[in-house]
Amino acid sequence: MSLARTTRTTRTTRTARSPRSAARAGLAAATLLAGTIGATATAAAPALAVPPGEKDVTAVLFEWKFDSVARACTDTLGPAGYGYVQVSPPQEHIQGSQWWTSYQPVSYKIAGRLGDRAAFKAMIDTCHAAGVKVVADSVINHMAAGDGVGTGGSSYTKYNYPGTYSGADMDDCRAEISNYQDRVNVQSCELVQLADLDTGEDYVRGRIAAYLNDLLSLGVDGFRVDAAKHMPAADLAAIKSRLTKPDAYWKQEAIHGAGEAVDPAEYLGNGDVQEFRYARDLKRVFQNENLAYLKNFGEGWGYMASGKSAVFVDNHDTERVGDTLNYKNGSAYTLAGVFMLAWPYGSPDVHSGYEWSEKDAGPPNGGAVNACYSDGWKCQHAWREISSMVAFRNVAHGQGVTNWWDNGADQIAFGRGDKAYVVINHEGGTLSRTFQTSLAAGDYCDVQSGRAVSVNSSGQFTATVAPGTALALHTGARTCSGPATPPDTAAGASFAVNATTSLGQNIHVVGDQPALGNWNPASAPKLDPAAYPVWKLDVALPAGTSFAYKYVRKDAAGNVTWESGANRTATVPASGKATLNDTWRN
Repeated sequence: MSLARTTRTTRTTRTARSPRSAARAGLAAATLLAGTIGATATAAAPALAVPPGEKDVTAVLFEWKFDSVARACTDTLGPAGYGYVQVSPPQEHIQGSQWWTSYQPVSYKIAGRLGDRAAFKAMIDTCHAAGVKVVADSVINHMAAGDGVGTGGSSYTKYNYPGTYSGADMDDCRAEISNYQDRVNVQSCELVQLADLDTGEDYVRGRIAAYLNDLLSLGVDGFRVDAAKHMPAADLAAIKSRLTKPDAYWKQEAIHGAGEAVDPAEYLGNGDVQEFRYARDLKRVFQNENLAYLKNFGEGWGYMASGKSAVFVDNHDTERVGDTLNYKNGSAYTLAGVFMLAWPYGSPDVHSGYEWSEKDAGPPNGGAVNACYSDGWKCQHAWREISSMVAFRNVAHGQGVTNWWDNGADQIAFGRGDKAYVVINHEGGTLSRTFQTSLAAGDYCDVQSGRAVSVNSSGQFTATVAPGTALALHTGARTCSGPATPPDTAAGASFAVNATTSLGQNIHVVGDQPALGNWNPASAPKLDPAAYPVWKLDVALPAGTSFAYKYVRKDAAGNVTWESGANRTATVPASGKATLNDTWRN
């Protein structure tokens, strides 16, 4: 089978929220993350999940090798304040370069392309040492289609996975799902021909629990349950009750589809549930409506309870089928991430993947991340605009929304009690005004730009926010040079250049420092186009360094075009970064 994912669209009716969206239906592309599952189950008492707590942001390092995840925990995730890292499925799976091969299990050995058992254990220990808990994406709904030899050397045929399952464990329904209005069809039959496990059987439940317990024994802190919607909630509760740590964090993928037989809210008794409507609606609002409508975003829009919902701007499925925003949407995507982390609804997942033009494409270098922003790795979790908001969210934990302001369109601002305040400008013009906050008087660091902001005795500050950018203040960052400063504001240079490109072209910065390639374009670091046409990159340089630089445009063949004019020059200040806002010179 060449593709393990298909797309099915249904109409989703939304609760009234805004003058324009009240009666409109949103398109619900139900990207199908895995198989089906089966059968009725005896009732089991719900096993509750441990709430994520004050550090509730998860970095989803999609298809990263385990040793690369470990480095990220030490270098970026821990220092930024991420509470969790979610890793791609660790179990043995079918051969192939496509990303979805990770979602077709062959056995429960930890022997996928991302690393073996030793690498998995080492990653967990390293992340724990950095203060980051580990969530494993868990594929327990189905086994692989077809036949062959898995990534760990196990031979298999469909319905026969020696040492794990035999045909008797997958004989409840061997037809493909055809009717999402029929509960039995959805939860007992095969999704895209993947061999569906009958989770109503005691042996299957025990075998799945044994796999999850094995992961727990290695230190895993929780699970994302893939394709939960295709397993009865009672079956999942019965499996969870057999865990050695039944209170392990539990996040379930249950895609909402209006009028369907299975409602994601059925799974709330087991743990958190991913709220897909959140991401779909963010795309619609950021692209076609007004950010002013977000004033009551969340439960006021008919979503599940905030304390049991996992939210995201995009994930590995939705980014590929257009159901949500993705990195190709420039500043709209980045600002949606800023909003998600600032807004007090749900527990946020920050997707961090890689560039793709063909939606089946697997990870660059087989999942090895040698450096962010190279080889196609996007590293959204490390973008200054995103990573700086993790500490913002941690500081604002438990605080309600205060001092909401909007211009009736796409400029908004709001506070989080007396702990934090954010401004988002999603318009083409500059936003300049005086903002009212509940912050105490004094100096703060705008963690988005690294610039100082002064709040007066009335809780007001005056600022200018450029188009497609944000401003964010919180009580954990009172200065831009002290220990409270986010990790990415260390000494160096923050490059931003407005430059248009054609397909296959990228913008690099080159200069007279080793970190800038020593004037060699082949070694010049690539800037990131998250806020296209503005390309950005932070480069570490010693305080006080004076340097020269220029921008170059490179295509896929390695052809280099230098911008015109004389060399640009700058000096790194004694503390903080040299902030450079440039325009490409033709």
